[in-house]
Amino acid sequence: MTQTATASNASHTASAPRIVARIRDDAEAISVAHKLAAEFAVEAALRDRERKLPWDELERYVRSGLWGITVPREYGGAGVAYGTLAEVIAIISAADGSIGQIPQNHFYAVELIRVNGNESQKRFFFERVLQGDRLGNALAELGTRTSHDRKTSLARDPDGPGYRINGRKFYATGALYADWVPTSVIDEAGVQQLAIVPRHAPGLTIIDDWSGFGQRTTGSGSAVFENVHVPADAVIGFSSAFSRPTQIGPMAQIQHAAIDLGIARGAYGDLIEFVRTRSRPWIDSGVERAGDDPLTIREVGDLTIQLHAAEALLQRAGRYVDAAAADPTEDSVAAASIAVAEARVLTNDVSLAAGSKLFELAGSQSTLAEHNFDRHWRNARTHTLHDPVRWKYHAIGNYYLNDRKPPRHGAL
Repeated sequence: MTQTATASNASHTASAPRIVARIRDDAEAISVAHKLAAEFAVEAALRDRERKLPWDELERYVRSGLWGITVPREYGGAGVAYGTLAEVIAIISAADGSIGQIPQNHFYAVELIRVNGNESQKRFFFERVLQGDRLGNALAELGTRTSHDRKTSLARDPDGPGYRINGRKFYATGALYADWVPTSVIDEAGVQQLAIVPRHAPGLTIIDDWSGFGQRTTGSGSAVFENVHVPADAVIGFSSAFSRPTQIGPMAQIQHAAIDLGIARGAYGDLIEFVRTRSRPWIDSGVERAGDDPLTIREVGDLTIQLHAAEALLQRAGRYVDAAAADPTEDSVAAASIAVAEARVLTNDVSLAAGSKLFELAGSQSTLAEHNFDRHWRNARTHTLHDPVRWKYHAIGNYYLNDRKPPRHGAL
């Protein structure tokens, strides 16, 4: 690669180069995630209330080695299973939904490099990731016919080798915090490519203009490209990852399911704790403790079943994605996409249900601003809008009833 990278070039503190741990296996990844989640949970409500961007938390997250766990073993990473990646994301998201979402496109870009990168690109970027570089995202755009259409252009640089990028992106989750900004672009032949642009490249401006009522500290704002230069060897095929069977689509979607599951776990945990320690029983229940109210017990039981069912489908989906990655065929990728869609249906529903049931069962005290419990529902409602769950029901039904394979576009 012709680019150079500074491991701290996107940090708000411009501190010394990162010293990053190396995760050895799946079990260590889960263990480290639990430790970090306990730390991140402490001020999660405060960060959301004040929109305090999690720079320090992200730095600890990267230094833990967890952002490098999907780098293949032959390149020095842990090469964890997709189910393990999903569980790591869910663990972190339970503590703070925004922090849980921020590296989603980092892992997505690493996977695209794994599937479509050449050997030189793999060696360069995988090593940068293991050294602590963060990959962001500049994929989606506003004002296009559909959410998957793109206008940002990639054209030959008239002044020398390489290309120039011009366009504007939104929902650029992670770009604000990144060292590199993977950017979807349309080349002169009308084909979509992925250009990996240094965060501080001349002409690239990241704007912190995310105003969504949920996922408030993801930094999912705008990225503006004004004649930004990118070398030819920093461009990787994008559309070709979907024109043939690959695990890219279900891999992206299982991360979204994991984020929703984690948000549900966070709301569920706050519900259980508040009912046990703060809530009062309803007058007609005839009990002294809210936790002994038979109708509350019944509702908690129902929500628990929904949560455990979602967890089971997410674990199952991970196995299907592993199988598709090991042998990517039309059938294996379709099966993985459907398995992940099934998980996404339940994680979507339980994340919203848990955020709502928290207030219903915990009572009026739980609505006080000092608790900021509404962040769980706001985060779930915001994140679950990434792609419509109603189309997942259609794809699942069509697959089992009519043997119709789902479309390969990464948003199923």
